[in-house]
Amino acid sequence: MAGKELGEGKIHQNGGFQNSLGFVLACVGSAVGMGNIWLFPYRLGQYGGAAFLIPYFMFIALFGLTGLSVEFAVGRRAGTGTLGAYEYCWKARKKGKAGYLLGWIPLMGSLGIAIGYSVILGWVLRALGASVTGELLTGDSGSFFAEMSSAFGNIPCHGAVVVIASGLLMAGATKGIEKINKVLMPAFFGLFAVLAVRVFFLDGAGAGYRFLFIPKWEYLLKTDTWVMAMGQAFFSLSITGSGMIVYGSYLGRDEDIVGASVNTAVFDTIAAMLAGLAIMPAVFAFGIEPASGPPLMFITLPQVFAQMPFGRVFAVFFFISVAFAGITSLINMFEVVCESWQTRFGMSHRVMAAVCGAVALAVGIFIEDGDKVGAWMDFITILVVPFGALLGAFSIYYILGWDEIRKELSLGRKKPVGGWIGKLGKYVYVPLAVFVFILGIVYGGIG
Repeated sequence: MAGKELGEGKIHQNGGFQNSLGFVLACVGSAVGMGNIWLFPYRLGQYGGAAFLIPYFMFIALFGLTGLSVEFAVGRRAGTGTLGAYEYCWKARKKGKAGYLLGWIPLMGSLGIAIGYSVILGWVLRALGASVTGELLTGDSGSFFAEMSSAFGNIPCHGAVVVIASGLLMAGATKGIEKINKVLMPAFFGLFAVLAVRVFFLDGAGAGYRFLFIPKWEYLLKTDTWVMAMGQAFFSLSITGSGMIVYGSYLGRDEDIVGASVNTAVFDTIAAMLAGLAIMPAVFAFGIEPASGPPLMFITLPQVFAQMPFGRVFAVFFFISVAFAGITSLINMFEVVCESWQTRFGMSHRVMAAVCGAVALAVGIFIEDGDKVGAWMDFITILVVPFGALLGAFSIYYILGWDEIRKELSLGRKKPVGGWIGKLGKYVYVPLAVFVFILGIVYGGIG
């Protein structure tokens, strides 16, 4: 609860979440992002339909229980975000300075994602405006995207996104984050539910449902299915070795971390499924080849909306929903950096939010070209972020140790967590984090 002691008797200078609902919605807001919308639906159909859901659900449960929960726990126990949490872990081996230095890797991963993410969100804002005016639906969506994603081609909308995210954080850390997500996350689910219902009544939508849900059991015998399910689950939960640590540091000691982790994983999965139900049946209804990534969102779907009755209205609904999901994720990325810099350098949260936004915009302007931001995001998401997540898993389970983190996980629960979770984390989750890092390089990205 707000005002309660955090970690080992520490009260975070930024306060805390008011209740578990606010915390879970903030975490869901961080987890639900572009990957749920433009990657999961395509990957679901591409790798076996309903059969893909079997390994996906398995990995979601595993990573939620052993990865997400311990990132929350170490943040609450240390009473601070990324840099302080790594320093805390490594102090257990009298190597606090080494931990502090290692913490900069996942911290820079979060900043790197924020820089690229703000560029993409600028595209979303531009597409939203063009949906309102009708420009996106009446013209050539491919040409629109090419112009929008050219070098220095979207500075006003890109800048607006950064100002909105940093401005919301300047208004307040925990209280601001909690209030924002209590509005935006229910709105996201509601808007996507409306879209999914509308799509259900389109002629030809059945082909999309068959693409998504008819199980192709033979895909379970293919290595790629399991690799992609693992990568999708890992990145979908926003396990980065940094983002969820800072939210954990704002969590009161009487809250059940394991329960909150389960709820976050469940709602994140619901969001991904809603995206699939809203997008793929519509794509198939109009005989358009399914795709993933930016082409799906900015080229394929506008072609779909252009052919739908009241298509402009539903295009606006869609891009508002995507903007909501994106801005809540971007706020988390900014907050990771703000909190660590604020704590480390003794500056106010408001100043650090402004500095973070300025850095993101100053770098992001030079990678607005689609190829450049693609290369940037590949580097960050294939190398930096997975390595940061691996560092987090190793630091928690092998440096701080299960006995310490188990104490934190058991707070707020009627019964202490079982020791089997520690064994699962140490001997299954950490090795899988190694595989996620290696396989991401081999495959050129798996999440």
